Amino acid sequence: MPTRFIFVAGGVMSGIGKGVAVASIGRILKSKGFGVTAVKIDPYINVDAGTMNPIEHGEIFVTEDGDECDQDVGNYERFLDENLSRANYITTGRVYQAVINRERNLEYGGRCVEVVPDIPNEVISRIKKAAKKTQADFVLIEIGGTVGEYQNLLFLEAARMIHLREPKNVLFILVSYLPIPEKIGEMKTKPTQTAVRLLNEAGIQPDIILGRSKVPLDAPRKRKISIFCNVQKEDVISAPDIESIYEIPINFEKENLGNRILKKFDLRAKKPSTRAKHGAGPVPYRNEVSGTGQNLKDWEALIKTIKNTKKPVKIGIVGKYFETG
Repeated sequence: MPTRFIFVAGGVMSGIGKGVAVASIGRILKSKGFGVTAVKIDPYINVDAGTMNPIEHGEIFVTEDGDECDQDVGNYERFLDENLSRANYITTGRVYQAVINRERNLEYGGRCVEVVPDIPNEVISRIKKAAKKTQADFVLIEIGGTVGEYQNLLFLEAARMIHLREPKNVLFILVSYLPIPEKIGEMKTKPTQTAVRLLNEAGIQPDIILGRSKVPLDAPRKRKISIFCNVQKEDVISAPDIESIYEIPINFEKENLGNRILKKFDLRAKKPSTRAKHGAGPVPYRNEVSGTGQNLKDWEALIKTIKNTKKPVKIGIVGKYFETG
């Protein structure tokens, strides 16, 4: 069975929770019986995060095989309950380093090595390697940065090229911010419309839009995004601020996100007794399942435990941008 690829990009501004959204989507798909892995793409030239100032970019996360990578990879591991590796982390530095080394070793047969298509092809190769190593049914790829920046253009080009080659196996999700200006008090969709147009310029049309905001999206806003961003109203998902990030998978499932994704791939959720591990093939989609997923009860129990905990505990918080904003 072919691997399905879900690319997640961010619109309007950075720091809106793409990483947690990816982890939550992965948790939902895993609860429906599928094998899932996640890949983080960072657009910076650094080969890894090991030499970066934590005050500038946040604390690093170290994988089981010793790779020093972005903190989001830790979110993936925690939500998916899977150990990830170097194969799950891509940077611009790694990609260019690999292409240049290959050219120096005459592995391109003496031809002219170009930014396009050779750099995007290397990105695609690394995504495919992550899929092959984990034998996952779904590979979630978070493209760092914001749509419209020049740093991530080549990664968007790689996503476009995969979709061109395997249109039935690729899905695009845009996580976009909807501001509520204080003096106006009304949620604005125009920045998200602009983000979609910027994504269109890269040759990509989002299939699903996750609307990040202080409060849930209302029906008029969903309808407006649907009309002007060319997506079905059911594919405009509300992603409001919440008390705990562990509530995100439950909130997404209340909006039927998991089943919308499966429907687009012509799949259906598997029965709990046939839950997939890595390598188990997907099955054809038949009908949608209501509720909060087939096996998110353990997740709901975790949230209940978190909310009902009374005894205070002193902990250290690892986070990003505490000093620099």
